[in-house]
Order: sequence, then structure tokens, then C-alpha cells
Amino acid sequence: MNNKRVLFICTGNSARSQMAEGFLRHMAGGRFEVFSAGVKPIAVNPLAIKVMAEIDIDISKHTSKSVMGFIDQNFDYVITVCGNAQKACPVFPGEHEKIHWDLEDPAAAEGSEEEKLDIFRKIRNEIKKNTLNFLNKRIDF
Repeated sequence: MNNKRVLFICTGNSARSQMAEGFLRHMAGGRFEVFSAGVKPIAVNPLAIKVMAEIDIDISKHTSKSVMGFIDQNFDYVITVCGNAQKACPVFPGEHEKIHWDLEDPAAAEGSEEEKLDIFRKIRNEIKKNTLNFLNKRIDF
């Protein structure tokens, strides 16, 4: 049996989709092939790396990728994690379930380093909850 393929998409592939990819890889134990991409990719945000490291999930080797690099691939699930990605999401071949998680952009946070980290932690925790809900509906632990 082939693993189900999941693609997370956000605007920059710098924070939300990277954290979601990290969570699903970590939680699913190899039951899914997991990818992430951005509509307009920019470098992975160091604060995303930091807040994931706080919970022992290492995304420091992740790189930002363009969604166009995946356009000809089949996925079982395409999950957009922001409104921009939902609007700009290209059409992928084959049958797949489209899911949308409407998450605030932590990179837009203002204030001190600690205040920004608090926003990243909040979004990280929302992504964790959404990932658990996704898994609970699709696999038996």
C-alpha cells in the first residue's frame, strides 16, 4: 500500500506550511509522504525553526519551495494554511481532498522578539491541533 501524499501550501513557505510539514512528519510516523510549498516562496523563518525546536521537532534543514514545482504531481490531500494560498492554489491532477486551515501569518507579528515568539507559538499550537484533527480522521493510532 502506498503512503498518502500531502501538500501544505502557504504564501511564502516560510512558517505555517513548514511547521505543518514538520508536525505531520513527526506525528504520522512515516504513514504519509509530506511536502510543503509556497505561492511566493521566501526563506524559512528562523522563528518558525526556533518554536518547533522548543518541542523537539527539527525543521532547520527545510527549504522553501515553489508550488509550481509540484504542479504536475498527484496528492491525496492539498492543505492550504492561509487565505492567499487558498485563492492562488493551482489545480493539481487527479482526485484529492482540498482542506483549508485559516491561520494568521506569524511573520506579520510586531513587537519585541519575545512578543513575536509568542505569536509563533500560538500559531504552532493551532497547527498542532489541526494536524491531530487531520490524523484522527484518517488513521488509527
